[in-house]
Amino acid sequence: MTRQTHARISASVYTSHVPAIGAAIDLGKTDNEYWSPLFKGYEPSKQWMKDNRPDVIFLVYNDHATAFSLEMIPTFAIGCAAEFKPADEGWGARPVPTVIGHPELAAHIAQSVIQQDFDLTIVNKMDVDHGLTVPLSLMCGQPEAWPCPVIPFAVNVVQYPVPSGRRCFELGRAIRRAIESYDEPLNVHIWGTGGMSHQLQGPRAGLINREFDKAFMDRLIADPAGQADVPHIDYVREAGSEGIELVMWLIARGAMADVAGGPAPRVAHRFYHVPASNTAVGHLILEEQSS
Repeated sequence: MTRQTHARISASVYTSHVPAIGAAIDLGKTDNEYWSPLFKGYEPSKQWMKDNRPDVIFLVYNDHATAFSLEMIPTFAIGCAAEFKPADEGWGARPVPTVIGHPELAAHIAQSVIQQDFDLTIVNKMDVDHGLTVPLSLMCGQPEAWPCPVIPFAVNVVQYPVPSGRRCFELGRAIRRAIESYDEPLNVHIWGTGGMSHQLQGPRAGLINREFDKAFMDRLIADPAGQADVPHIDYVREAGSEGIELVMWLIARGAMADVAGGPAPRVAHRFYHVPASNTAVGHLILEEQSS
């Protein structure tokens, strides 16, 4: 058996990051009638996470006007700090552990990806909001410390212009190449978060499109390159103004081996639920397979 000498991606995880989910966890409401069906859908994921604990999580999410504001909006920003504190989003910080970073791997990824002609903003200090902490809570429960270091990767899907699905997909491929060139045998998970269909304002506030969501998940698994070519207007028309967050899932999907000619990933878990607050919740775990 060949000994692993470089970092590798072993799985990708996809999940919505609804802020009300974090509140339900923090306030002990996970077992009530409204929330129980959603959290039961993540029970297999928490066990999977215990059984498949990574050395590092590369977590793609969007900031919700906490680390960044309309005064400064990077398209892609990588967190290179040693730690990231939970943000106060207006009602106090979530009672969750501080996120420990991996500055060495983050700096390596930044170096490699920028040299592959993707412009990244390097962030050496920032707080992280529910976009990052809710996925960790869904997958890891309520531990005293998160199970491994996390590299935050923030994507602008709030203020137009936002990156295309194709660019996000190709960025995922570049991130995989960066991770695989890191000279330490780390097991890395890459997570794509946000979505699914939802709209928070205007005449269509409360929009949820089950058919679009399920078709997106089907195609993300079976035809990610095709999904990457879907234009922004389709997301907005079919999935609501905030449905564009789904392009962040394409970063994680682009980092999987089959995109570069390797074997197709195994679907370890798939879950879909509506509603959670005023949003559809989708979740996937894809595991890499040996050639």
